Amino acid sequence: MQALRRLALPVLVVHLWVTMTLFGAIVLETFMVYPNVFADPPASLELTMEFLAVSGPADFFPPLGFAAWVLGAAALVLNWRLPAVRWWVLLSLAMFVAEGVVSMLYFWPRNDIMFVEGAAVHSAEHLRQVAAEFTTWHGRSRMVFNTVAAGAAFTACAAAYRHRILARAAAGEHHPQTSPARA
Repeated sequence: MQALRRLALPVLVVHLWVTMTLFGAIVLETFMVYPNVFADPPASLELTMEFLAVSGPADFFPPLGFAAWVLGAAALVLNWRLPAVRWWVLLSLAMFVAEGVVSMLYFWPRNDIMFVEGAAVHSAEHLRQVAAEFTTWHGRSRMVFNTVAAGAAFTACAAAYRHRILARAAAGEHHPQTSPARA
């Protein structure tokens, strides 16, 4: 049991790292990539498909998002005994699950329309409409979910670290032989 307790903070730190990586990627995609992708549909969508032929968001976000789910669940279990940490980890995990579900149900079908089926199946007007829907709801859901998840994961890490420091300080008060002053 003690070994599991020692894993609580490192697992939480790795969850934070994945969370911040995802958050940074979403911010980059939103403010740097998407203005180019959605500049002039359907022409910009076709250019995007050519550019992202080797690797694209579908290769990056689903595996890293799943890692955030797994690490969030592990961090939640390992930090369950600390309410000040537990609820922040739960909030972060809930935001990732919500973002994943929204992506699968709303964004993935639109990605198929724009980047798989494209102009061969859909009219230019329909592609412009889908692109507008995508960008509008991306800002209203993905950005919000990832921002809250990142803030919650950071707060959870800070709370867990604070708990560890206070626990060590309290242990030092009860055990003078481990006090830094005696070392």
